[in-house]
This record gives sequence, C-alpha cells and structure tokens, in this order.
Amino acid sequence: MAVAVLAACAPAAKPPTVPLPAAPTPPELTLSPVAFAHLPGWRDDAHGQALATFRRSCARLVSRPAGDLLNGAGTGGTAADWRLPCRAAQGIGEDAHAVARHFFETWFTPYLALGNGAPEGLFTGYYEAELRGSRTRRGPYQVPIYSRPGDLVSIDLGRFRQDWEGRHIAGRVVVGQLVPMESRAEIESGALAGRGLEILWVDDPIDAFFLHVQGSGRVVMEDGAIVRLGFAGRNGHPYRAIGRDLVERGIIPRDRISMQSIRAWLKAHPRRGARLMASNPSFIFFRVVGEDGPTGATGAQGVALTPGRSLAVDRRFVPLGVPVWLDTTDPVDASRPLRRLVVAQDTGGAIRGPVRGDLFWGFGAAAAERAGPMKQMGRYFLLLPKGTKP
Repeated sequence: MAVAVLAACAPAAKPPTVPLPAAPTPPELTLSPVAFAHLPGWRDDAHGQALATFRRSCARLVSRPAGDLLNGAGTGGTAADWRLPCRAAQGIGEDAHAVARHFFETWFTPYLALGNGAPEGLFTGYYEAELRGSRTRRGPYQVPIYSRPGDLVSIDLGRFRQDWEGRHIAGRVVVGQLVPMESRAEIESGALAGRGLEILWVDDPIDAFFLHVQGSGRVVMEDGAIVRLGFAGRNGHPYRAIGRDLVERGIIPRDRISMQSIRAWLKAHPRRGARLMASNPSFIFFRVVGEDGPTGATGAQGVALTPGRSLAVDRRFVPLGVPVWLDTTDPVDASRPLRRLVVAQDTGGAIRGPVRGDLFWGFGAAAAERAGPMKQMGRYFLLLPKGTKP
C-alpha cells in the first residue's frame, strides 16, 4: 500500500520536449556585378526591340521626383539615376540593334540576381486572353465581368513602412474599420448583383476565370466589336493556385500541369471544376481600356506591354522599369535557350520572390501555347545605370 501511495505522490514525468520548427528564412536579394561579356547570348539579341520597350518605361521613370527610390529596398537607385540614360535612349530605332546594344553597354552595369544566395528561380508566362461577350445578359452570356466597386479600398502598405514595399491590402470600410471584401465564392453567388457593376457578360465561366488569372484580355462582342479589359483592382483575398491543388490531389501529374491541362480538366469536370475555381478566393475587377483600337494590355507600371519583352516581377525586389537580361529555356522546346533583354513592367499575385518572373507573350492562340506550359527554371541579370548604388 505504501508503495502505491508513494507512486501516486511522485511527480508526473515531463513530456518530451518537441522543438519548435525553425522560422522560414526571409527572401533576400543579392546583386553581384558582372561584365556584359558574361551574359549568355548577349550579342545575339534584337536589342532595338528591348530599347523601344524600355522607352515606354522611361516616360514613367523621369516623371517621378528626382529623389524617389524606385522601390523600398532601393534596388534601382533613385529616379534621378535614370534621367540621363532615358534621355540618351531617345531617337534610336527599333531596327538599330547594334546601336541599341551599344547604348545599354554604355549606360548600364549588369548584376546577377541571387535569391538567398541561389541564382536560379522560376519563370512562367502569361498572355492576353480572348473571350466572347454581350453587353446584356442573354442566351449563353450569363457570366458577369465586374468593374471595381466604389467601396473597395486598396492600400499600398509600402507607403507606411519601407519594409512593406510591394505589399497591398484591400477591403471595405464599415463603421470606420477596414473589413475583408467578399471572396470569389461569395461574389459568384451574387454578393455584388444588382449594384450596376457589370461591364459585360461572357459565355464561359472557365474563360472568365482565366481572364482573372491573366489580369487583362479582349472580349469579342456579338456584333464583332472588340472590347479590351484591363486590371482595375482585386478584392484583397490571397491568390490560391488551383493547378497546385490538382497536383497535390494526384489528379494531374506535376510534369503535365499547364494552363492547357488545367483548362481541359475543368471542362471535363464542370461541377468539380466550378468548386475548384471557387476555392481561389482572389477576385479581379476590370475596366474598359479600349474598343476596336490598337490599345493593348497595360501592366502595373501603367505602360502598354510588349509581347516577349515585358516581364512581371516582384516589385519588392525588382523595381518596375528596370531592363532585365533573361536566361532560361523555351517553354515549348526546353533544349533551346530563351535569352533576351526584357523590361520589368508588371506584377502578379503569384509572382513572389527575388528571382521570379512572368513573361508576357502577347495575344492569341500562339501566345497561349507558349504562355500556358511555361514553368522554366532560369536566372536573370538586372541592368542598372552606371554609378547607381543598389
């Protein structure tokens, strides 16, 4: 009995200590200067095309106050650092490739970008989508494309703290407080109906979903008119990649995942596909940027994008307007290198990290065929004005 009592009074054994998981390493960009001779394929590019793209960005760069940092991290120096190169870029033709190459070699220094010490990152592609639509809800046209709600508030957190550069939050103000806006599932269930926000109606919910993924597109109307749509805002919910869900569930093998394979699965499984699309809470609002004219897709920098020459980046690390030497492989034939000079002119919800890019391929079926399967590993070099201290 005494033994039993003593045992009952003995202190309980301590549970084994479980170590806490290590905090993830924050993403960090390091720039290492190199010579132009070390850029693979540098002399083989059509530099005049890239220079024409760069001049569009210059219009934005030189309009900023001289002391403005291009981004919160100061990666690209100040706006003043870009004024002389932008002035020198004027007057060089798109076909004068040798002259354009000499321009970049004269005014810029290349820097190899390293993400947490590693030079390689992921490069994907996007394009301008095409849909079929009507100005009224009728017949097959049952999917609304919404304009930005008047009560949507978007906040650039980088204006409050430098280390929040590139981060945004969005929602609605209710009784003096910012609250989350409705999710995709709630909006598709009618949360915004009856407010007069419908720009037009399209005939395919899958096409509408991919319009949201791409961020811009053109709609061919019943009468043959073309309405171009541009990004006007997002609801503030995080982006969820449904392709990753399909891979994790074992539905599509990782080596076969692409825009085309995702679209095919959604069409083959309409009910499950609708639930899967609704699981991505992020929702995009649009504005009309042109009708029947040459106006093309516009990026986050506010300039028209150039097929094959405009790159979406994470602006926390790469400022908009910076020329970038891209070194990766062709999305259709991975045995062929894809090396060219592009310009950082756009952003994207899924484009996150120091070495991460999304190449704009343009409009139409040919662009979709290259953008859809693109998920190449590669690296890039930032071209910064000589004398800039990144």
